[in-house]
Amino acid sequence: MKKVIQVIADILAWVLLIIAFLITLMVFASGRNNGIPSLLGYMFMSVQTDSMAPTFESGDVIIVKGVDDFYKLQEKDVITFYTFVEGKRIINTHRIVGVNEEGNSRSFTTRGDNNYVDDDLPVGASEIIGKWTGKRFKGLGRVLDFLQTKTGFFVCIVVPLAIFFIFELYKFVVALIEAKKPEISEEEAEEIKRKAVEEYLASQKKDAEKDADKDESDADSGGDKEESGDDAGTDKAE
Repeated sequence: MKKVIQVIADILAWVLLIIAFLITLMVFASGRNNGIPSLLGYMFMSVQTDSMAPTFESGDVIIVKGVDDFYKLQEKDVITFYTFVEGKRIINTHRIVGVNEEGNSRSFTTRGDNNYVDDDLPVGASEIIGKWTGKRFKGLGRVLDFLQTKTGFFVCIVVPLAIFFIFELYKFVVALIEAKKPEISEEEAEEIKRKAVEEYLASQKKDAEKDADKDESDADSGGDKEESGDDAGTDKAE
């Protein structure tokens, strides 16, 4: 049972390490990708508004993949892109509702599924980040946002990694101590067991002898008392 628990603990520790490593990789990669966590070409976006509800909602995480061929995009595709809202550059994810062809240039008209009007600015090739893969994880957006903060990184990454390395160090020390213990052969182990049994039986025999001696002593004392009583009765009769 102890070995089973140890194996389970090892598996959980390694799973934790792998997850922490992947999250760390995504967080650090986001610094080189304009703040967007990415892994192997896939980007993990935290949804901030309900403009695309019910397709996905605020607090969800969606997976976006970079676009290799801008001209393969078409109506009904959902794309992630840079745009300006009230003079501020933001990242948006909306659906293509129109394709605009003007000479050799191409742009897209976009709109949120939960909006009634198109977005103000068309989206050109240089603004496109990627295309939504159709995958979403409900409610994980807040977790991803937290992980990108210093506190979140420390609590969810640094602390678990520290626990993992302490656990592995403990295992190493225990293994080292066990390795230094002298090995006992099967014959020596059997001899130790035999001596232990003999010592136990000898102890039991000794205790039994003590009990027998005590019973005999008590019996002798009882006999002496009876004789003393008989003598006293004789004296009175005279």
